[in-house]
Amino acid sequence: MNPLYTIRDPSAIFSPALLFYKELICRNIYHAIDMAGDPLRLRPHVKTHKTREIVLLGLDAGITKHKCATLAEAEMLASCGVSDILLAYNMVGPNCARLASLGRQYPECSFSVTADDPDAAWALSNAMVNAGQRVGVLLDLDLGMHRTGVAPGPAAVALYELIDQLAGLEPAGFHAYDGHVHQESLTERRAAVDRHFEPVLALRAELEKKGLPVPRVVVGGTPTFSIYAQMNLPGLECSPGTCFLHDHGYGIRYADLSGFTPAALLLTRVISRPSSTRITLDLGYKAVASDPPAGKRCVLLNVFDYEPVLQNEEHFVVEVPSSDHFRAGDVVYAMPTHICPTCAMHKQAYVVEDGKVTESWDIIARDRVLTI
Repeated sequence: MNPLYTIRDPSAIFSPALLFYKELICRNIYHAIDMAGDPLRLRPHVKTHKTREIVLLGLDAGITKHKCATLAEAEMLASCGVSDILLAYNMVGPNCARLASLGRQYPECSFSVTADDPDAAWALSNAMVNAGQRVGVLLDLDLGMHRTGVAPGPAAVALYELIDQLAGLEPAGFHAYDGHVHQESLTERRAAVDRHFEPVLALRAELEKKGLPVPRVVVGGTPTFSIYAQMNLPGLECSPGTCFLHDHGYGIRYADLSGFTPAALLLTRVISRPSSTRITLDLGYKAVASDPPAGKRCVLLNVFDYEPVLQNEEHFVVEVPSSDHFRAGDVVYAMPTHICPTCAMHKQAYVVEDGKVTESWDIIARDRVLTI
């Protein structure tokens, strides 16, 4: 059990609980800045923590640009005083009008979004014109993940030209996410980045020859952060998300991210000893992300010899050498494998400083709607 994580008196903490370790979060923020070389080269994704207080810690460190995935996250960022917000999501349906309302409520903030479809660009243009607003639009590029985006090529050129022509829209660069690049080997990951990024650079050059501005290229996520951070490219912005909190999943896979320390844990308690070799914790998959396979969703830090048996909505059963070593109510610390969806399962996080809980932070943007 790492002494950094021990809480001297956890008796007032309801379990299962999300814990944020403030000093470690600050350390991770400054390590990200060191890797990028300048806070202006960072556009961190807030989807992981969804928390005002962590945004404010980033602002204090000089990070002025942020990325998000929902309108609620964008509103949360704007309410913190962030001046440059990329909503890296394609606006469709009533979200176009909601975006226009957000821009009207926060006129001092520069908003931008992504687009990969002409019909969606037209709809966004109409919403902006009707509201008397203007928004930057980044071309969402598909680098091989095939989740969203348009592949670099003629269709991408035509769409960027359309964005330049439509009223209420302003061509604002590229969004180039490569979530499929997650090889453990840094050499293999770098080779994949080089291969996928070459067409992006060619597309940028082609558009600039046509007189179209491509002021920024927002690239990558956490697994490729260390690679893009070493590139000297005008307008390049790195957008890691997980690294401010970090987690066990990234920690065991990527040696080049070893400078980050997991800064969020779950506190759980023993609620039953159903057999001489089993204990049950109040840590079901409603409290920890279930996208890793069962048995790999978290690591228990102060249970030294155990084997996961089963997990249900509110229970986590593990096999141990002897349940006699435990008592009902014993505190167990668990490190999530995937912290991003884990945060969204909790309404608040207990903030730990110097071994004590000092306050709680609301995970405010886990909601899809705040006020807009």
